[in-house]
Amino acid sequence: MKTPYFSIFLLIFVFIFSFFGHYFYHESPYLLNKEAILLPPSLSHPMGTDRLGRDLLARVMEGGKISLIIGVGSAIISSFIGLIAGVSAGFFKKTVDKIFVIVVDLFLTFPTFFLLLALISYVNASVWVLISVISITGWMTTARMIRSEAFEITSKPFIKILKIAKVKKSKIILKYYAPLLAPIFFISFTFGVGGAILAESGLSFLGIGIMPPQISWGTIISEGKEVIDIAWWVSFFPGLMIFLVIYSLINISDYLQTKTNKKESFV
Repeated sequence: MKTPYFSIFLLIFVFIFSFFGHYFYHESPYLLNKEAILLPPSLSHPMGTDRLGRDLLARVMEGGKISLIIGVGSAIISSFIGLIAGVSAGFFKKTVDKIFVIVVDLFLTFPTFFLLLALISYVNASVWVLISVISITGWMTTARMIRSEAFEITSKPFIKILKIAKVKKSKIILKYYAPLLAPIFFISFTFGVGGAILAESGLSFLGIGIMPPQISWGTIISEGKEVIDIAWWVSFFPGLMIFLVIYSLINISDYLQTKTNKKESFV
């Protein structure tokens, strides 16, 4: 499989667009203009305006910051939780593994999105609250993948020799487990970013995620649903940004998975 240069370029473009676009495009995402309500895309407003006359391009840029921060932040935390839990279960086995299975099964008993809804309903949503909640509900898949691979590594003869030689457990994990588990970790991370962005967008669309005056792609889509029959652009452009990010991440994940499978076939 060829290196997904186009997907990498798209991802970089979206990040630059969201975090540095305001240096080149100086419209305010919050400025109300009663003379420019629901204007279609044009030279003066490349993505049109919303029902309060606010420039949509500026709002999509601003919303991208929060959506991407939540996506990347949640993926980092949940991936590391999954890595620590999975390696611990695969390395120590026995009691640790039994506790791991019970905890994961307990979390998987509830559908992830409904668990998110339940947790968010008890706290006021903010960027850091959403990162924490999405992380808590999103580490199980990574942990199970890491645990499976860690079991395989633990059964290898050189690991058994290192244990008999009483080499420090932390040294064994960092020196021998980490490089072998890195591809799986990065695959899980890329999926995690996409999943977190979709989760945030879904919560914001339902009105229980990011709240005004803060903006995310999900809140813009939610605002656009009420005028979608007369102003398609309000929901279309933030939805397009989400699609570009998810599409790019899936392609990169597929590439990493293919490379990992090839390496394993040679071992």
